[in-house]
Amino acid sequence: MTNEYQIRVVPEVAAQEDRLKGWIADEYGFDVRTIYGVRILKRSIDARQRQIFVNLKVRVYVNEQPHDDEYVHTEYPNVEGKPQVIVVGAGPGGLFAALRLIELGLRPIVLERGKNVHDRKKDLANITKTQKVDSESNYCFGEGGAGAYSDGKLYTRSKKRGNTDKILNVFCQHGASTAILADAHPHIGTDRLPKVIEAMRNTIISCGGEVHFQTKMTQLVLEGDKVVGCIADKEYRGPVILATGHSARDVYRYLVEAKVDVEAKGIAVGVRLEHPSHLIDQIQYHSKQGRGKYLPAAEYSMVTQVDGRGVYSFCMCPGGFVIPAATDKEQIVVNGMSPASRGTAWSNSGMVVEVRPEDLSTINSPLKVLRFQEELEKMCWQQGNMKQTAPAQRMMDFVNGKLSYDLPKSSYAPGLISSPLHFWLPEMISKRLREGFKVFGRNAHGFMTNEAVMIAIETRTSSPVRIVRDSETLQHIRVKGLFPCGEGAGYAGGIVSAGVDGERCAEMCARYLNS
Repeated sequence: MTNEYQIRVVPEVAAQEDRLKGWIADEYGFDVRTIYGVRILKRSIDARQRQIFVNLKVRVYVNEQPHDDEYVHTEYPNVEGKPQVIVVGAGPGGLFAALRLIELGLRPIVLERGKNVHDRKKDLANITKTQKVDSESNYCFGEGGAGAYSDGKLYTRSKKRGNTDKILNVFCQHGASTAILADAHPHIGTDRLPKVIEAMRNTIISCGGEVHFQTKMTQLVLEGDKVVGCIADKEYRGPVILATGHSARDVYRYLVEAKVDVEAKGIAVGVRLEHPSHLIDQIQYHSKQGRGKYLPAAEYSMVTQVDGRGVYSFCMCPGGFVIPAATDKEQIVVNGMSPASRGTAWSNSGMVVEVRPEDLSTINSPLKVLRFQEELEKMCWQQGNMKQTAPAQRMMDFVNGKLSYDLPKSSYAPGLISSPLHFWLPEMISKRLREGFKVFGRNAHGFMTNEAVMIAIETRTSSPVRIVRDSETLQHIRVKGLFPCGEGAGYAGGIVSAGVDGERCAEMCARYLNS
């Protein structure tokens, strides 16, 4: 027989199968020899008190072997010769759109401006070696999009728009650990996600779809008010799912010139804040020993309001790295990532301030938030000696308005340079960050410290524009056959929500073709 239980155990029991079987046997009156298997269905850590507990939902197999699949399989049919749909972008929005199109009997043609996930890795290493960024192959552009080499976190609060469990199961089908189905904050890891993405590409190709790298869309093909294809290295015919990611600024500019409705959207701007990981472990686990043997690197989430705008942590990376995420010359942009082990000596997160279009110029331009991003990134590059060397400041020095005499060791490979962020960051950002840090320091004793370093600048938290679409059909409000998709279109905020939106766009595209 099989039984499911909600249980609460100490970390050392949760981490060891034999201990867990013994605990279940004692608690529910089984002979431990009759428990053939325990499958963890859900897992979360409760660190609110000094005694840490792990909450588990488990399936217990008594006198029978585990026989059910660990994840739900999706069948992908052959779609050779079927009607084709052009998918622009091979990030999570585009990849999940392509896979869903195959499920629906349509043939995806995926166009990706960057390189495949393997070749892309070499260009990322060159950013540190040469201090230069390849504008078509970097941490934002290339197979897998911004998530492929910038962490692979799969946590989302977006539950209303689609089936988030489906997204996780598809990842498992393509090689991700089934632990992502159980964990409250699932994470594949930047060292493992590329192989999963490559397997997804192979599924698309084996089913009769196409994937083209270093193939940059330059314009849409319009017949009246209908999109019938796009032009890259040649003309590709079919309705277009536009899933270009949040950094395709040339696409935004083209859409505005082509009179495709785009509107300015709010973003969040700030820094990467990096602490020693042992310090975050000590704070979050209420112990001088930190995480100990059985707990993972600790996470945190901080949020407050300062002068009517949110100040919050973003994309927290325990046991991770800070990375250079610029997409062109004369820019510095930072982001964070964690390997699957989350075992580095540092933990970082974006510490950002909400910026709304009305906070900027009174000019009614759909690109004004984008231009604000660009100005900050260029200013940061200038402060960094016109290299990828990032301007940085110790946390307490920033709060106290002092230049840092020196900087702590950091995971940021291109290097740091001491800079008075408190002086040159826009006041609407620096003032709110300073006050937010004070709140976070009161809420988490030890968090505000000069052991932590602020690394500038975090600007790519989300798309600075929204490509306006109909809420029911997901088509552009004026141009038929164009399906703005995912984070780059302003309708998602991470890997899972982008994947969900990609599936929805594929479904609406199929409905459009069948109408």
